[in-house]
Amino acid sequence: MPDTSAPRLIAIGETMALIAPARPEPLATTQEVRLLIGGAESNVAIHAAQLGIPTAWVSAVGDDALGVRVRGEVASHGVDVGWVTSDPKAPTGVYFKDPGKGVLYYRRGSAASAMTPESIADVPLERADLVHISGITPALSRSCAALIDSVIDRVAAGDGILSFDVNHRAALWQPGAAAPALLDLARRADLVFVGLDEADGLWGTADADAVRALLPEPALLIVKDGDVGAIEYERRGDTDMRTFAPAITTEVVEAVGAGDAFAAGYLAAHLNGAEADDRLHAGHRRAHLVLQSTGDLLPDPPHDETPDRA
Repeated sequence: MPDTSAPRLIAIGETMALIAPARPEPLATTQEVRLLIGGAESNVAIHAAQLGIPTAWVSAVGDDALGVRVRGEVASHGVDVGWVTSDPKAPTGVYFKDPGKGVLYYRRGSAASAMTPESIADVPLERADLVHISGITPALSRSCAALIDSVIDRVAAGDGILSFDVNHRAALWQPGAAAPALLDLARRADLVFVGLDEADGLWGTADADAVRALLPEPALLIVKDGDVGAIEYERRGDTDMRTFAPAITTEVVEAVGAGDAFAAGYLAAHLNGAEADDRLHAGHRRAHLVLQSTGDLLPDPPHDETPDRA
């Protein structure tokens, strides 16, 4: 059983085995691949742990070799995996990265898609400083949608912050279902990440101010605009503070995973008490590093290296 004390950050969601070319070349022609792991929420947990935040990842994996690998890899980065369960009736999901073309998912019927509110009954969500979820999980199944509703209600009952990354994955949703569902979830969160193009596609918001007008409820809203930069809206009483930070110029190898890195850098800085400009720059720094790799993650820092606390 895991320690009943709560980590500062708890991230909940599916993680899969990831197969990616060993070099930045097309999947169709590569001769060598790497077996890695990848999942939005565990990515955030790992990046945050590397930045010095005590972190846990909560999910389910198959009772199979890939499940063992996924759980072990997340744990190897210093993330608490004591609340991850193994399902003997469902497999661990798998996806492939095709540099320059995106990803191919094989996750239908996975162990994580069978999670329910009861799956996380013992997780101390109410005592964490911050709980991070994304819009991927409610799209996996009805039971996962119910799980996310439960998470939101439980975090609201405590003193912590609920962080929500919209993370729209069109292939996971029935036509027309994503926009209202993700809007409702974002409005119930304390802190929201969304891409400007993502928001435009979902809700027809042409600029960041329009996104904020649609989402006035979150105390913190971060609207990301790719290689342009990111804007944070922070509600302080009757005032809405608006802060912009430009992105770092980067030669991009693969964009997938950079959003998770940005979120983790931002959240780690936020938990360490950084101000708006420093929070945004911390997110950009982490994303800059991941954009230069074919993987979602970065090597752990040497033990004598001080984590970036922005």
